[in-house]
Amino acid sequence: MIKQPRDRLVFAMDVAYFEDAQRFVRLLRNRVGLFKVGKQLFTHAGPKILDMIRQHGQRAFLDLKFHDIPNTVAKASQEATRLEVAMFNVHALGGLEMMKAAVQATREKAKELGTRKPLLLAVTVLTSLDDRSLRQVGIEGGVEEVVSRLARLSVEAGMDGVVASPREIGLIRKACGQDFVIVTPGVRPAAAAKDDQRRVMTPGDAIKAGADYLVIGRPIQDAPDPVEAVERIVEEIEAV
Repeated sequence: MIKQPRDRLVFAMDVAYFEDAQRFVRLLRNRVGLFKVGKQLFTHAGPKILDMIRQHGQRAFLDLKFHDIPNTVAKASQEATRLEVAMFNVHALGGLEMMKAAVQATREKAKELGTRKPLLLAVTVLTSLDDRSLRQVGIEGGVEEVVSRLARLSVEAGMDGVVASPREIGLIRKACGQDFVIVTPGVRPAAAAKDDQRRVMTPGDAIKAGADYLVIGRPIQDAPDPVEAVERIVEEIEAV
């Protein structure tokens, strides 16, 4: 799936309306690898947003972070596969059996439809959280320990990769190997604001650390010239 530097860039379309998303897809088509559709946009527009991305010849990352009992997540995974997205995710904290159910359902539905199986990713620890945040919800151990544990559990479940902060790329590679896909949010160009992200890294440093895909939203979306912002990020990726 990764053929050139731009394929590594995932644009997070954190917008409220279909028309805004359509404008960004038209503006950035063939300049980024994937367009990420999250909870706000999908709740507003539904599956038609994914149809629109596909009609423009682009790929989608469905970022709904499924987290429920195994049967419910399995059924949701079947529907995500039916929507022909390139990748989607579940929460690793849903547990081993939930992730296994998602993997099996995805494989079976893709085979039934005769389509390419989406990359199935497990979200480890959100990039807005730190050690203190984990303790507040009763999770013992620091972020790195928890991420490493959840990444290994994801491998056991048969997941294709994880979503994790760039700060944990090295320990995930050590625990899970070079073929395990790592998608990293919390990536900010040096001059960009961190917003609500706590564990961040620049695009070049994240690629050097071993990230496969970089998820970047507001530094592109809020830029005076989003195309120029994308070009600068892709140049930084290419340079490494």
